[in-house]
Amino acid sequence: MKQLLDYIDILLEIPCYLVYLWMAGKFCKKYLGASKKNEFLFVIFSFCGGLFMNIANIRYSIPHIFYEMLYNILFIGLVLLLFRAEWEKKILAASMLMIALRLVANICNSFLSSLALFYLHTVKKIPAPVLSDWKFGVIGVVSICLAALAVYRMPKHLAPVFCGKPGKWYVMLAIPLLVIIAVFDVADWGACHGIMVRSGGNMGLYYDQIFSHAEFCVLAVLSMLAAGFYVFGMNRIYLEQEKSGQYYSQIAVYKMLAEQYRQSERLRHDMKNHIIALSALSKNKEWEKIDDYLKSMEGIALDVGGDMTGNKAVDALLYQKRKRAEEGNIKWECDVQMPKERRINEFDLCVLFGNILDNALEACGRMPNGECRFINIQAKTVKKCFLLEVKNSMDRTEKHTDEFTNKGDLQEHGIGLLNVGDVVNKYNGVVHTEAEKGIFVISILISLNDVAHDIKMAV
Repeated sequence: MKQLLDYIDILLEIPCYLVYLWMAGKFCKKYLGASKKNEFLFVIFSFCGGLFMNIANIRYSIPHIFYEMLYNILFIGLVLLLFRAEWEKKILAASMLMIALRLVANICNSFLSSLALFYLHTVKKIPAPVLSDWKFGVIGVVSICLAALAVYRMPKHLAPVFCGKPGKWYVMLAIPLLVIIAVFDVADWGACHGIMVRSGGNMGLYYDQIFSHAEFCVLAVLSMLAAGFYVFGMNRIYLEQEKSGQYYSQIAVYKMLAEQYRQSERLRHDMKNHIIALSALSKNKEWEKIDDYLKSMEGIALDVGGDMTGNKAVDALLYQKRKRAEEGNIKWECDVQMPKERRINEFDLCVLFGNILDNALEACGRMPNGECRFINIQAKTVKKCFLLEVKNSMDRTEKHTDEFTNKGDLQEHGIGLLNVGDVVNKYNGVVHTEAEKGIFVISILISLNDVAHDIKMAV
C-alpha cells in the first residue's frame, strides 16, 4: 500500500498524459502527415518512454535535468521518425508541443499550488503548510488536462505558421522555443534541489513557497507571451516580405506584358505597309525575297486580342489571361471600360485584375470535366466610382470562405488576396464576395474622387 502511495501522483496523471499525447499526435498528423498506425505508435512509445523514465527517476534517483533531457530527445526523435514533412518542420512541431506542456503546466501548477497553500495557511490555520503527494497529483492532473486543451486549440491558430515556409525559417523559429524549454528544465532541476525564491527575511517556509511558486508562474507567463509574439510576429514579417516580393514581381511581369503589347500594336499599325511591300514583291515574282521577308516577321505575335480597355498594361494582362482561358476550354466574356480619371495606378489595376483572374482560372480548372466553365469580367464607371465585377464558375462541392475557396495552397493564395486587399484599402475602396449555385462573384468598388462608397448603393 505504501508503495502505491509513492506512485500516486504518477497514477493520477497517467490518463491525462495519454490525452495530451493523443492531442499531440493529432496535431502532428495535421501539419506533418502520418498514417493512423504511426500516429498510434507515437502515442504508445511516447507514453511508455515517459512512464519508464519517470519511474526510473523516482526509484533510482536519476538527476531530474538528465531525465528531462532524455525525454526531450525521445519525443523529438519519435516525431522525426514517425511523421512525414521536412525535418525542420518536425522539429518546430515537437518544440511547440513541448513548450505548450511546459508553460501551461507550470502556470497552472504554480497558481494552484499557491491557492492550496493559501487555503491551508489562512483557513486551516497551518503555520507552515506543505502539500502532500496526492495534492500534487491532483494539481498535476489539472495542469496536464489544461495543457492537452491548449494543444487541442493550437491548430486553429497555427495554420499559417506551418504552411509554405522554407526549412531555415522553421529552424529559426524552433531554436528560441528549445531555449525556453531548456530554461524551464534547469528551473525544475533547481526546484527539485530545494532552490527557491526567499521572502527576504524571516517570514518562514510558507512565504518562501508562495514567492517561489509566484516566480515560476510569472516566468511561465512571460515566456508564453514571448513565444507567442515571436512565432506570430515572425510569421507576419514573412508574409509581408512575401507579399512585397510578389507585388514587385507582378509589376515586372506587367511591364514586360505592356512592352510586348506595344510591339504588337506597332506591328499591326505597320501591317498595311508590309502588305504593300509583299504585294509588290509578288507581282515581280521575287519569291526568294518574299520568303526572306516572311521569315523576318516570324516570332512576332499578331493576335493582340479584342480586350481594348484603353490601358496598355491591362490590355496586355487580359490578353495573357484570355489565352490561358482558351487553353483550358473556358468561355471568356470581357467588357472592361477603364475610367478616364487616372487616379488608380495602372500597376495597382493589374494587381487587382491579375490576382482575381488567376483565382477564377484556377477555380474553373478544378471543376470536373464536362461541366460548363466560364469567366465574365465587367468593369465600368458608376457614380464617380470604378466598379470591377468578375463572375466565374466553380466546383459546387467547394466551400466559399473569406479566402475565396478552400484551395490547396492556402499560403500562396492568401498572399495574393493580401495584395488585392492592400490595393483596395489604398484607394479607400470596398470588396464584396459571394458564392451560390456553382458561381463565384467578386465586386470591387473604388472611388474616383477620394470618397468612400457602398457597392450596393452604387449599383
